[in-house]
Amino acid sequence: MSLTAREQANRNYLKENKPYVHEKIGRFGEKIRRGESIAIIQMQYNYQCNLACEHCCARRLQGENPNRRMTVDDVRDLASQADGMGLARFVITGGEPLTFRDLEAVVAAIDPEKFYINVDTNGWFLDLEKAARLKEIGVDRVQLSIDSLDPAGHDAFRRREGSHRKAMAAVDACLEAGLQLFIQTVVSRQRLHSREFIEFVEHFNRRGIGVFVTFAKPVGAWEGKYDLCIGEDDLRHFNGLEKKYRLFSHLTPGYGIAMGCVAVKGMFSVTQYGDVLPCPYIHVSLGNIFREPLRDIVARGLGYRYFGEKIDICTIAQDRDFFTRYLEPRIYGKPIPVSCFDVFTDADRTAVPFHHCV
Repeated sequence: MSLTAREQANRNYLKENKPYVHEKIGRFGEKIRRGESIAIIQMQYNYQCNLACEHCCARRLQGENPNRRMTVDDVRDLASQADGMGLARFVITGGEPLTFRDLEAVVAAIDPEKFYINVDTNGWFLDLEKAARLKEIGVDRVQLSIDSLDPAGHDAFRRREGSHRKAMAAVDACLEAGLQLFIQTVVSRQRLHSREFIEFVEHFNRRGIGVFVTFAKPVGAWEGKYDLCIGEDDLRHFNGLEKKYRLFSHLTPGYGIAMGCVAVKGMFSVTQYGDVLPCPYIHVSLGNIFREPLRDIVARGLGYRYFGEKIDICTIAQDRDFFTRYLEPRIYGKPIPVSCFDVFTDADRTAVPFHHCV
């Protein structure tokens, strides 16, 4: 599979600005053929947030917790281990990263020369000065959450008046500062087929901005809301839209690799308390970076068939069998994250490695 124009432009940017990262990404195909992860590390550094969004997947992870919390030194160690594994990409998230007093120290601890760094944000605090500063310290791209062109609709979803105005101003700030940007938007089955969604995508595409879709998941604040989840026909509809618009999801092939579900092999999350999750929405701990090496934890995750085999759907957004067998009886109602040893059994071990993705 050849690179898209967007991917080639990104490669060129990295070759000029971050040659070491460019080299690591150039080895992704080889790593996949060896059955190794090329994951984006979605680092949930701190759960503090200025909004209370309707769909928040981290809702049950927020609040008081006596467990050890990640520090800047822990971030530095995590990044060092990730670099040793040939991983090349970080997403700093939470919570809302632009509320973190130590955000610049976190970026420095990751080391922008060694990683492509994204920052998730709702845009509330992202003005021109902040956008320029993020670019200056080595952040490569902002992932900005917007969920409607209608101010009232967005504000209701984000549960704070004025959040739409702030987010749209943040778009202008990023473009003026020359900071790479894409829009993240949450899409339910119902919204996917709406005229509103098409108008939303067209609006940002006209401005040269891609739209990344997060499919509704029945976890966090949306626990049990299966009516919002997409099915096979809905995914086919989305795939058709991808051919027409600058639109993508975690299922979209990238860097010449058709990976399907990216959990563990293409992305994993690290919580504020050190637990490694297969993805932000599967609240299962594969291990804890404060107690064992990241390499061992990732290898454990790849040993489970849901993460070590190629699956062409988003497991936590679409797989009703997964909901029935694992989500409902073994994760819902339990303190999260639930240990993988309490969720999966030997029968869930992988039999077909994912190295045929390339």
